[in-house]
Amino acid sequence: MIVIPIIPTERLVLRPFNAPDLDAFAEMNADPEVVAFLGNGQPIDRQESWKIMAWLLGHWQLRGFGSWAVEERETKRFVGRVGLFYPEGWPGIEISYVLARSAWGKGYATEGARTAMSHAFEKLNIPRVISLIHPANRSSVKVAEKLGETFARKMELNGRTLLVYGRDNPTTSAQL
Repeated sequence: MIVIPIIPTERLVLRPFNAPDLDAFAEMNADPEVVAFLGNGQPIDRQESWKIMAWLLGHWQLRGFGSWAVEERETKRFVGRVGLFYPEGWPGIEISYVLARSAWGKGYATEGARTAMSHAFEKLNIPRVISLIHPANRSSVKVAEKLGETFARKMELNGRTLLVYGRDNPTTSAQL
């Protein structure tokens, strides 16, 4: 059984999901603006949110890495999820981030994603990470660019056109 690391950042704590997160997680997933660029773009109900939480926790067991629940350090309030995502059929290991609307505009996505990327490169020695972004999601493109990712291509995945941004591990690249 893998132990999910707890990683504090300047303003956040990346930690494992737990059952009490369900209320805030379900509320976030039910917000049409939050999910507009995810999956089919439709709000997700509480029961499906529970399944997603379980799926995210299972990802850690199957891959040895995954997504963390994100909480504000100061308030201990759940504000979203961030981490590494690589389900079957995915084109690469993705840096994934979804935040509750109340957490938008604070730089939390960049702070959390930068921490996840550092974990991928420094602790797991992953050679490359990607971000799959809906073309209309300009905020997510800005986060990817702040992380040093560059546009690679467009692709079709699950019936949607997505932009693929990516970045090589500088340590791995330097060794090649």
